[in-house]
Amino acid sequence: MRRADRLFNIIAIMRAARRPVTAATLAAELEVAPRTIYRDIATLQARHVPIEGAAGIGYVLRAGFDLPPLMFTTEEAEAIAVGARLLRRTGDPALQTAANRVLSKVMGVVGDTLHAYLADPRFFVSDHGARVPATADLVAVRRAIRDARKLRITYADGQGRDTARTIWLIGVAYYVQATLVYAWCELRADYRHFRADRITAFAVLAECYPIEERERMAGWLASRQEAAAMPI
Repeated sequence: MRRADRLFNIIAIMRAARRPVTAATLAAELEVAPRTIYRDIATLQARHVPIEGAAGIGYVLRAGFDLPPLMFTTEEAEAIAVGARLLRRTGDPALQTAANRVLSKVMGVVGDTLHAYLADPRFFVSDHGARVPATADLVAVRRAIRDARKLRITYADGQGRDTARTIWLIGVAYYVQATLVYAWCELRADYRHFRADRITAFAVLAECYPIEERERMAGWLASRQEAAAMPI
């Protein structure tokens, strides 16, 4: 990897991190020695990139720093092309449309070689995936998650029995077989997940759930994601 690319990647990694990043972590990610990272950090600081921290503790990038224009390696361009096309399997047409717009924007800033990879990738992504929900509006669901709005639904279980629920939305999980909505269910007084294709009635309420609940629920979702990522 060219040093310029490595410096760019250090900024990108630190910008995405939620906590201080150690030189050892950066070194493992970029496949170089920690001493190389120390030199790179010093170079970036000398160029007035607002990096704070110290060896052995970790480094953070102060908020508000803008990355330079987009630069991608060939593998990164291929990842964008495949990832964007995988969205056709989520059963969320709005995300599919947004992915196409992202590809168009990226193709507008990359060179001719990478433009070819994005426009005509050598990888096939099948259309098979989750069905588009007949009733649940996934755009409205994602908006309600951002706004912490409650949702009133009628939900059919595996036996076709309907129950009316008021739920506090947490997140959406896209699987090949189905799209799941994670939420706190007032009826069950517990966390539940709902298949989007089994929601038979749907309304976003004006009422928001308490702001202090948002962090607790986000923590629950993060713990679920960490557990799913753990090896069996």
